[in-house]
Amino acid sequence: MQTDLSVTTDPAEVGLDAERLQRVDRRLARWVDEGQLPGFLVTVARHGHLVHVGRYGSADVEAGRPVTDGTRWRIYSMTKPVTSVAAMSLYEEGAFELGDPISRWLPEFAEARVYAAGPAQKPVTVPLMTPIRVHHLLSHTSGLTYGFHHAHPVDAHYRLRGHEWGTPPGADSAEVTRQFAAMPLLFQPGSEWNYGVSTDVLGRLVEVVAGKPLDEVFAERVFGPLGMTETSFGLRPEDDVDSLAQLYGPGVVPLPAPFAEAAHRKPAFLSGGGGLVSTAGDYLKFVEMLRAGGLTPSGERVLGSRTLAHMVRNHLPGNADLETFGRPLYAEVPLRGVGFGLGFSTVIDPVRYGGVASAGTYSWGGAASTEFYVDPVEDLTVSFYTQLLPSSTLPMRNYLRPLVQQALI
Repeated sequence: MQTDLSVTTDPAEVGLDAERLQRVDRRLARWVDEGQLPGFLVTVARHGHLVHVGRYGSADVEAGRPVTDGTRWRIYSMTKPVTSVAAMSLYEEGAFELGDPISRWLPEFAEARVYAAGPAQKPVTVPLMTPIRVHHLLSHTSGLTYGFHHAHPVDAHYRLRGHEWGTPPGADSAEVTRQFAAMPLLFQPGSEWNYGVSTDVLGRLVEVVAGKPLDEVFAERVFGPLGMTETSFGLRPEDDVDSLAQLYGPGVVPLPAPFAEAAHRKPAFLSGGGGLVSTAGDYLKFVEMLRAGGLTPSGERVLGSRTLAHMVRNHLPGNADLETFGRPLYAEVPLRGVGFGLGFSTVIDPVRYGGVASAGTYSWGGAASTEFYVDPVEDLTVSFYTQLLPSSTLPMRNYLRPLVQQALI
């Protein structure tokens, strides 16, 4: 797989129309020209051949820095699939079973409580009926949540304790996990789906099982085999600060310096749920490994193909979709017709989904509007990068799939 973004294959060689692919760039560029998006980079690859790279606009509007192939992006929750892959590589070695209670490694969760009633300041809780298991973390059915949801008293409870768009200053992975365990669960594990800090807890579990920090696990099991030299938890001392794109809110307004500068250095808390920065070319190596069934271009195996196939199946009970099994959360992409596996969302009913997509297409995105998807039917990967937070600001993800799929010949 060619991940040098300056070199592309003729789209016609792999069944894509070059002229129709230009529609992708034109539609995305319109948001830039209208002052709603700072800039973007988008990649399209098929059968392992990179065929289209669109770049437009600014990585830093105020400084006049354009988007380049070397631009680094805060990928936020696109960290989650990396954590899930690292965890499943340990699973493949027999380090744990998916049904194991996580309290075996994180004893603070043995006495977790579940919300029953009351306000955020003084919730009424009940005991666990079943323990949180490893597969609950991978599938977001653990009962953990996010403070930024603003949908439930438990979300507010998180915010009261300093967990909204970040974690308390100075707290490391072990301490943050203990804090999560001390807060009520939203529901009994396995009974519903809710997007939350499950993958952060999974990252801590990986650290304990592997006996080393999460960044070292990533380097050993994912980044090293894939040659991902430009992906890290925050910028490294040798990285140019100007290589990191500026972070913007709605209207392309720069976000406050402390928020934007959090990614300028390695944090105390290595967030398995959202801590990485990367370049488009580097993350493409990871996405293409997924498409290739766990193989690197050199033939080294990161994951077994059957393991990966198991991860991208729908794991919600009764093959339910997120709209029926999940909590009613605002989302920038449809929840109908979409299930959830072990680290990825997956389209289970394209008609109910409501857009052009192949059954089995799996994906995930980040808070600053980044996204990738893998279409196993068309043997296609697409990745998209910008820095606009929150990701619900513009419906870019809803436009991206039909814009790419219409270019297939």
